[in-house]
Amino acid sequence: MKHTHTILSICIAFFLLSSIPQAHAQGSGYWQQKAEYSMEIDMNVENHQFQGTQELVYYNNSPDTLSQVFYHLYFNAFQPGSMMDVRSRTIEDPDRRVRDRILYLKDDEIGYQRVESLKQDGKDVSYKVVGTILEVQLNKPILPGQKSTFKMDFSAQVPLQVRRSGRDNAEGIDYSMSQWYPKMAEYDYEGWHANPYIGREFHGVWGSYDVKISIDSSYVVAATGYLQNPQEIGHGYQQKGQKIKRPKGEKITYHFQADNVHDFMWAADPDYKHVIAQVPNGPSLHFFYQEDSLTTNWNVLPEYTVKAFQYVSANFGKYPYDKYSVVQGGDGGMEYPMATLITGHRSLQSLVGVTVHEMLHSWYQGVLGTNESLYSWMDEGFTSYASNLTMAHLFGRESSSSAQIHGGSYGGYYGLVNSGKEEPMTTHSDHYNTNAAYGRAAYSKGAVFLEQLSYVIGRETFMKGMKRYFNEWKFKHPNPTNFKRIMEKESGLELDWYLEYFVNTTETIDYGIKSLEPRGETTHVTLERVNRMPMPLDVLVTYKNGEQELFYIPLRVMRGEKQNETSTPRAVLEDWPWVFPTYLMQIPQSLDNIERIEIDTSQRMADINRSNNVYPDANNIRFGNSVE
Repeated sequence: MKHTHTILSICIAFFLLSSIPQAHAQGSGYWQQKAEYSMEIDMNVENHQFQGTQELVYYNNSPDTLSQVFYHLYFNAFQPGSMMDVRSRTIEDPDRRVRDRILYLKDDEIGYQRVESLKQDGKDVSYKVVGTILEVQLNKPILPGQKSTFKMDFSAQVPLQVRRSGRDNAEGIDYSMSQWYPKMAEYDYEGWHANPYIGREFHGVWGSYDVKISIDSSYVVAATGYLQNPQEIGHGYQQKGQKIKRPKGEKITYHFQADNVHDFMWAADPDYKHVIAQVPNGPSLHFFYQEDSLTTNWNVLPEYTVKAFQYVSANFGKYPYDKYSVVQGGDGGMEYPMATLITGHRSLQSLVGVTVHEMLHSWYQGVLGTNESLYSWMDEGFTSYASNLTMAHLFGRESSSSAQIHGGSYGGYYGLVNSGKEEPMTTHSDHYNTNAAYGRAAYSKGAVFLEQLSYVIGRETFMKGMKRYFNEWKFKHPNPTNFKRIMEKESGLELDWYLEYFVNTTETIDYGIKSLEPRGETTHVTLERVNRMPMPLDVLVTYKNGEQELFYIPLRVMRGEKQNETSTPRAVLEDWPWVFPTYLMQIPQSLDNIERIEIDTSQRMADINRSNNVYPDANNIRFGNSVE
């Protein structure tokens, strides 16, 4: 009898473990949690408060038993004395949008989320509010492969718009409703990510949302997901020719659904104009904005956005949803699944630029759901990189050099290095010492990371790798190692060293031409690694007869070499062991025949001192005494 029970227990355990979703491309050990939200809220536009109910079915797909869960209560950050308030008032360079504004919010201007009741599988559970985090002690642990249903009643007050969320933004938009509901924190292979909200990045559980928003009928609502009852709504959602009239003050209910997303945003204003554009073989694009003399550029924004979606889907992976919304609101530009909030009083270049950047977050963070709090450079940096290329496409600059297309990103990185305030990109986004160090590491250095990687493995291979990364990791939570492995598989090269230096440290790159020595019909060139970070080198030699030859020096730790990216004849030289400070390169021409020698003519290598990269212009080049 005891033997039978043992066999039965083994079978049950095997069933539970086998029910945990696996992803073959990610390896048999990959897992991720799942959340199914059903929410109804009743919005009072007079006092900016709402009542809400939430049913959350939470699936524990991890191999761990969970005895606690945590929710984010983001609106609680907008109260005097909150961590966001204190952080903003004590950091060296506060965000100009925040500064000390939270400290002076009045009682009817603060934000809050109050949990009125919470049950797990029908029974009350013990919980405690700690700032922006709700700590919940479960009555019954959630075992691996099991699920639990949480039912919550909550109330909230929408804060005066300070950062991202809120009411009455600077351009007069009534409601920018992001981070508006109690949201389950993410649990992954690193454990819980119950980070207090101080105003930076996010991490969420993949799942589905069914949301009903009751609000005054004069309001137009834009949101994540697909509207389920357009025939009841009007405001440009219903079919053409359909007229809907309601008495003043009556409420209507917007019903939205979204699957395979990790957050839900909505916005509302009675003066929104709603315009729809269609991407050929792609999503419908919805634009919501106040039509006035300061938003005239929105008239042509749909045309640019359609072209942007076509370009990005072709080059970085196909957008996987049938809808995307560009919504005037917020305090600048902020991405959410299937939608973005952007301020709208902008020049054409600025309006298209912010739209393209936030739109591209639908690829990098919206679909490739990295933990942007921990790996902000994989979110902001990858988005900035793809934005640079997309803007060049939209405004006819595709034939420009890498230095021109990505010049802003490289300039931002060099400025960070010169400031002396750089921190490793492994720093959690909440813990950078300055906002400037965070911003330039995440946006600028993150973009440089990619463009420089194209130098290491070759442009064509790199672009194939970017699309492969999207296709293999969409709707999941990739980390830096996952990205590195994709690029290693695509290129056949080892890339550990690249992340270990450029991501994990603040070491910089500086290569130079140290000396030249004529040796009859050959010329010995001694190259020097001045700073610590190693890199493979492309050295272009131009002869006085106009011919050119490329000398390629791989790093030994790469265990291979990239393909020739140009039509210029290339000689692949012996690998450079990274510990060697110098390297002897032999050119089979006399020095008299050499017009120019230059390290990295593409300028994709983030060499912080290019003054020593070129002969005859390089500083302090010696003649003779080459290193054998």
